[in-house]
Amino acid sequence: MANEFSVRWHGHAAFTVGKTKKILIDPFFDQNPAAKIKKDDVKADIVIVTHAHFDHLGNAVEIAKKNNATVVTMVELAWMLQDEFKDVKFVGINHSGSTVVDGVRIHSVPAFHSSGYNGKYAGPPMGVVIDDGLSLYHAGDTGIFGDMSLIRDLYSPLISLIPIGGFYTMGVQEATKAVKLLGSRYTIPMHYNTFDLIKADPDEFKRKAESPENQIIVMNVEEEVKFDGSGRRIS
Repeated sequence: MANEFSVRWHGHAAFTVGKTKKILIDPFFDQNPAAKIKKDDVKADIVIVTHAHFDHLGNAVEIAKKNNATVVTMVELAWMLQDEFKDVKFVGINHSGSTVVDGVRIHSVPAFHSSGYNGKYAGPPMGVVIDDGLSLYHAGDTGIFGDMSLIRDLYSPLISLIPIGGFYTMGVQEATKAVKLLGSRYTIPMHYNTFDLIKADPDEFKRKAESPENQIIVMNVEEEVKFDGSGRRIS
């Protein structure tokens, strides 16, 4: 239905979200052992890449090309990709900047991590806040940082997607604190159990982080959850 905002998890940090558009974030399929579908099965109006690591840039270019979709990413990475892929449209933004693509506003926010493409520095990583009827924050790969509270104050994301796998990102302990800093009504854990190095227990995270104000939604790969126009979960 037109008034529903949906979130579908493709495994790892890959999601399709949105109300009016299909917004694909960090589309990692080909080398993703958790993936249940192929890149050719994916439809997208907009593709967002939080940083250049292979498990986030993934199949962004191929999917964007097939769907005639715009790719939004960090400005340095956008420049590098545009030089290589002339037939794909890239929009490069930077922290605290934003852009509107097909009526959807996308804000760039900091992430504490790294980013490199083909052995070269690809600009800093980022998280994104997406406004498409409802507000959703995808943290990308990040450690915890106190200014997550500014993301709450500035953008009030109803839904937050945050990593819990540890090693490369926040683990359960740090993500539990991040839930409080962000203050979202719904939090969905991601970036765990894809590889041995990032094994984590999402049910432990749910036990530690959930409160009457913050519902933790543990999803299965290719599960979809939906929210109505008021932000109430309906499926």
